Parts: sequence; structure tokens; C-alpha cells
Amino acid sequence: MKELYANTKEKMGKTIEVLKRDYAAIRAGRANAAVLDKVTVDYYGTPTPINQLASVSVAEARILTIQPWDKSVLNAIEKAIQASDIGINPQNDGVVIRLTFPKLTEETERLSLKT
Repeated sequence: MKELYANTKEKMGKTIEVLKRDYAAIRAGRANAAVLDKVTVDYYGTPTPINQLASVSVAEARILTIQPWDKSVLNAIEKAIQASDIGINPQNDGVVIRLTFPKLTEETERLSLKT
């Protein structure tokens, strides 16, 4: 019985962690760095998450800024975001990339909850 309890507890813990990550990535009209968790950049032939290549911060309620530690990877980050399915067009000024999240309409809110 103890083995069954331990096994069930472990599986439920993993399920809750996955659910927390999924909920964090839901677009709710506010900038959230978790939307970039699934986006990887080809960095010297290795797919690397953006948060390992740059500082990701929320500048304003609906603006996310990405400032890479190595400026040579700036264009690669921009291309990876454009190729992803997050639906936001990055703005590159040569130093940082800005992602401006539009206000959610009722239709886009429903779509973000389905994914």
C-alpha cells in the first residue's frame, strides 16, 4: 500500500508541475515571460531556450523585453520568435527585442485558452 501511495504521489506531483507550466503560458493580456519557454534558438548548432541566452523582463504591463548577453545572437532570437506560434511580432532596435502584447479580444482569449 505504501508503494502505491508513493507512486501515485510522484505521478500527481509531476502532473501538477506540468499544469502549472501550461497555466503560466496562457496569454491573459499581460506580458508574461513564460510564453517564451517553448521557444528555442539555434545557438552554435544547439537548440537553446531564450532565457539561457538573454535577460527577459517585463518592462510594462504589456511589453516584454529581451536583452541578449551576446549581441550577435539578437537576430537569431528574433527569427526564432517569428517562427514560433506565439503570434507576436518582435521589434528589434539593435540592442533589445521588444514584444508588445495586444489587448485580448473575446475571440483571441478563447483561442489562447484552447491551446
